[in-house]
Amino acid sequence: MIPWLVGAAPFPSLGTALDNPNGLLCAGGDLSAGRILDAYRQGIFPWFSPGEPILWWSPDPRMVLFPAEFRISRSLQKTLRAGCYMVTLDSAFDRVIEACANTPRRGQPGTWITGEMQAAYQELFELGWAHSVETWVTEGDSEVLVGGLYGLAIGRMFYGESMFAHRTNASKIAAAHLACFLEGRGFGMIDCQMRTAHLASLGAREIPRDQFCDRLQSLTAIDAFPARWPRNGACRNW
Repeated sequence: MIPWLVGAAPFPSLGTALDNPNGLLCAGGDLSAGRILDAYRQGIFPWFSPGEPILWWSPDPRMVLFPAEFRISRSLQKTLRAGCYMVTLDSAFDRVIEACANTPRRGQPGTWITGEMQAAYQELFELGWAHSVETWVTEGDSEVLVGGLYGLAIGRMFYGESMFAHRTNASKIAAAHLACFLEGRGFGMIDCQMRTAHLASLGAREIPRDQFCDRLQSLTAIDAFPARWPRNGACRNW
C-alpha cells in the first residue's frame, strides 16, 4: 500500500518510496501548478496512465544529464553543422506537448500524457515555468515542426518530460540545443527521471537519489523565478 494524498496533504518522505515498482511514492492529490512545482522541488514527478489515479514517483537511482556531458554522435554533429533546420524556444509549446502525446513509440501501446496532464503543463507554460524546444524544417513556403521536447525549469534545474521526432535526429537536435542553452545559462543538471537506452546514448547517467536531491536543493534555490525563454536563444555554433 502507498499513501493517498488528500487536499493539501504534504508528500511523504522519499525514503518510503517502493523498490518495486521503483520509486512509486504515493497517489492522489491534484495536478495544480502549486502541487506540481512542490513535487519537482522535492525530486518527485507525476506519471500515470489513463484510467489510473494520479501517481507520484521518485526512483532510486535517478537518470540525469549534466549539460556539459551531452554526447553528440558523428551523424548528429554532421546534421548540426549542416544547419538544414531551425530551432526555437517556447514558440509552440501546445503543439510540442500534443505531438509528444500522440507520436507512436515502439513498445508503448498508449501515452501517459493525458488531456489532464497536457492542461496542467500548459498552465505551467503560461505561468513561465514550463518550456519547449522546437525543431523546424522548411517545406515550400512553410516551416514544419518535425521534432521537439518540453519540460520545466526551476532556478538552475531543468526537468525533462518528453520529446518527439517526425524526422531523423529531430528530437536529438532539440536536445543538443537545449543542453547548449542550459550550459550557457549556468544550469547544473537535467532530470531525465528513469533510464532509457536513448537517454544514455545522449550522455545521461544514473546517480543515487540522495545525491540527486542534494544537487536539486542548491540548484532550485538560484534565481527561482518563472520567465519565458527567448525564441531565438538556442545555440547556433557547432
